[in-house]
Amino acid sequence: MRQILVTSALPYANGHIHIGHLVEYLQTDIWVRFQKLRGNRCIYICADDTHGTAIMIRARDEGIGEEELIAEMQQAHIRDFAGFDIEFDNYGSTHSQENRELCAEIWASKREAGLISVQEVTQLYDVEAGTFLADRFVRGTCPFCKLANQYGDSCDNGHHYGPVDLIDPVSTLSGTTPEIRTAKHLFVNIERLHGFLDEWTQSGNHLQPEIANYLKGHFLHEPLRDWDVSRPAPYFGFEIPDSPGNYWYVWFDAPIGYMASTKQWCDRHGEDFDQWWRSDKTEIHHFIGKDITYFHTLFWPAMLKTSGFSLPEKVHIHGFLTVNGEKMSKSKGTFVRASTYLEHLDPAYLRYYYAAKLTNRVDDIDLNLDEFVAKVNSDMVGNVVNLASRTAKFAARTGLSDVYPDDGGLFEQAAKGGDAIAEAYEACDYGRAIRQILVAGDRANQFVEHNAPWNLAKDPEQADRLRDVCTVGLNLFRQLAVYLAPVLPRLARQTGELLGRPIARWDESKTPVLGTSVGKFRHMMKRVDRQCVDATVAASTKAEPAGPQSAPGAPEDSDEPLKVEPLTETCTFDEFTKVDLRIARVVAAEDVPEASKLLKLTLSLGGEHRRTVLAGIKGVYQPADLIGRLVVCAANLAPRKMKFGTSEGMILASGPGGKEIFMLSVDKGARPGQRVH
Repeated sequence: MRQILVTSALPYANGHIHIGHLVEYLQTDIWVRFQKLRGNRCIYICADDTHGTAIMIRARDEGIGEEELIAEMQQAHIRDFAGFDIEFDNYGSTHSQENRELCAEIWASKREAGLISVQEVTQLYDVEAGTFLADRFVRGTCPFCKLANQYGDSCDNGHHYGPVDLIDPVSTLSGTTPEIRTAKHLFVNIERLHGFLDEWTQSGNHLQPEIANYLKGHFLHEPLRDWDVSRPAPYFGFEIPDSPGNYWYVWFDAPIGYMASTKQWCDRHGEDFDQWWRSDKTEIHHFIGKDITYFHTLFWPAMLKTSGFSLPEKVHIHGFLTVNGEKMSKSKGTFVRASTYLEHLDPAYLRYYYAAKLTNRVDDIDLNLDEFVAKVNSDMVGNVVNLASRTAKFAARTGLSDVYPDDGGLFEQAAKGGDAIAEAYEACDYGRAIRQILVAGDRANQFVEHNAPWNLAKDPEQADRLRDVCTVGLNLFRQLAVYLAPVLPRLARQTGELLGRPIARWDESKTPVLGTSVGKFRHMMKRVDRQCVDATVAASTKAEPAGPQSAPGAPEDSDEPLKVEPLTETCTFDEFTKVDLRIARVVAAEDVPEASKLLKLTLSLGGEHRRTVLAGIKGVYQPADLIGRLVVCAANLAPRKMKFGTSEGMILASGPGGKEIFMLSVDKGARPGQRVH
């Protein structure tokens, strides 16, 4: 029996759970349920990530204390996870006494090892809000390409810089111009552990090959930079004991939250914490999104190594979720909160669909809504549940045979196939496991179809044959229910109730259930109603934006209230008329493959006048949808050479950027080339 500790990334307490988050938590829950079904001792640990400037600002905006805010959000998170049958052995909070004490212990070990240094950091400071500004809280003009209204770390054209490099920066908190101030920050020198990290990441045991190669090519080929692990007051978090006025940065105390939540579980169950975090007996497995790879594969192992704690056996890294081939979009209703989904659809649908899509690679997965409906209905309802519905109602009258009938080797074949299915689950290759399960389901359905119990039931002289056919059909169904139990725990529970024998262990798939009565069949899973899917999308266009896919996450997906940008200085009428705004028609649109945010548009301004414009709207608008559309173009801008070509104008749009971009519409009757007055 293996002893396994499993974690998922801690969801940030600044936003609600959405279907993008659920890729990770369902992936982890499935793996944990599989391990428990195999007889291993496995606990699933998680917590809310609760510290940082974003929490402090949101609490201030809502007029409540930070602790009240994070308590409310924790309850919402727990409800959402429970709605999807995600079971944690402990769900804690990084704002706990256990976390404070463990942070202090690990910090002391860094001090003792001589890894801490003090360096001065120059940042933007909002005088009115009284806080230093993280990248997400400042916008301005890119210092390279002069693109306006960009975040403090990078622009839509792919240029990277620091907030202090922005031209005309503006705080999104107050709308004021921030000051440049210098403050002392504390840093951890992880370059001292370069050799260890190189060996640990490249061993072939702890990371997926593509992740190991990524770390080697992007970080480990050169000296590792010191890691900034403190923030000056004001900051919501734990004050550093030996550095008054400074607080541990959220990325220092967040992963330690795994340990603190484990400590809570240990205290509640009388367990020895050291047997879980300082023992060779325990395998530690982290499940995370690809956007937080650096923290979990370099900084976190370095922290553990110098503190005497166990290192992860494996860090399982997954990609993001797209919906209908695009990034989740609030305007299109595909940015769906977990709670919104649960109002309209069965959680088993999403558990199954994600499992069928997930592999052990770092690829993004796509939730295609048409495929979602078709796949659940054909695979689960038409294949698996169909077996029970076609036999159980007859078996309720006859019971199951005392001796397992001749089925041509089907039960034995499916029992032997369980080893390959188990290997796929263990490797997190759930899609492969599902495919093998469905093959067994196809064979079972062919048996039932060939023997037609509905016809046998019409002939009293065929009662024994009917009982035998139903015995085979229900036992083949039960095998599938065992194999699907990590994915569909409700189906496993319903199967146990139907046959009077709960599914508790994986190897139950090798032994048939015989000589027992069968309960009344109740519908186990209804077909997906497309109208319910459409209702979910419609409801999501009205919902507030949800949190990021991983925690802590990207600024685009935060729950921060929208701040109105301050008006610029007044200009004269003559100055305004220098800008030649024209109606233009998009006559061609194509992707710029090398650019993350650009589409290449060819605009007609009437007659033979054409303009090529590189617009930062990829992921929000599809090229094919733009062709023929009328837009407003700034037609007399000087051509601007960019990394991916020359842009000869600019189309007008509103919104803060990221996923929130809205091109200006033109009323019917307007024609290309007309001037906008």
